[in-house]
Amino acid sequence: MSKIRVQDLSHIFMQNGLQLQVLNKINFSIETGQFVALLGPSGCGKSTLFNIISGIVAPQVGEIYYSGKPIESKTGFFGYMQQKDLLLPWRTVLRNVLIGPEIKKESLSDAIKEAQTLLMQLGLEGFAQHYPTQLSGGMRQRVALIRTLLFKKDTLLLDEPFGALDAMTRTMMQSILLDIWDKEKQTILLITHDLEEALVMADKIFVLTARPATIKAEVDVTLPRPRNITDTELIRLKKDLYEMLQVEMEKVFDVES
Repeated sequence: MSKIRVQDLSHIFMQNGLQLQVLNKINFSIETGQFVALLGPSGCGKSTLFNIISGIVAPQVGEIYYSGKPIESKTGFFGYMQQKDLLLPWRTVLRNVLIGPEIKKESLSDAIKEAQTLLMQLGLEGFAQHYPTQLSGGMRQRVALIRTLLFKKDTLLLDEPFGALDAMTRTMMQSILLDIWDKEKQTILLITHDLEEALVMADKIFVLTARPATIKAEVDVTLPRPRNITDTELIRLKKDLYEMLQVEMEKVFDVES
């Protein structure tokens, strides 16, 4: 049984009195424990897709199934890290990452120990009592990731979690996330614009078309981890992905012009 199944999903927004179709009959499934990446042109509807899967936005057409059951616009199934960190400015770093355990009324002493371990692991040791305004954008993203992990969901939706990081930090964070995933066996769906990130991390890559988005291709990445982007097979896959995305980007610019 698939962990997540998206069936015939379509979505339209109203913009200045006109209909703007964002998603067009999206179909895909993700197996339990898979690490899946979503690639597609900017503005094609990837974040909208995540908002629908997570239950924040109700699907207009189509169904989302989780462990075989329809979600029906219910939230709470997923750990969802959005593009904006959404940290609460009046709470310290530690109090921000503990929101999940607090909501679920879990033991805070255990959660604090795990939070401190993750803060150290993600290069934030010594910042537990800082406030979000005292952190860089990249540090805030790392705090948001820790908060997402501490919700302890077995499925994670990560919307460009490393987009605000420099190249070296991004590489380190990718490695750390893969280690956590390997240990915890979560199912992960990752939105990224970075081809190398998708290839290094994912078991499977879905390529979306320009808006209205549909699935253009499903690419399996079967190479063992850790992967080296200089590997001949990864170079070939990167070329194929680049060419697919280039076609879709040209459609975007044709429409905009």
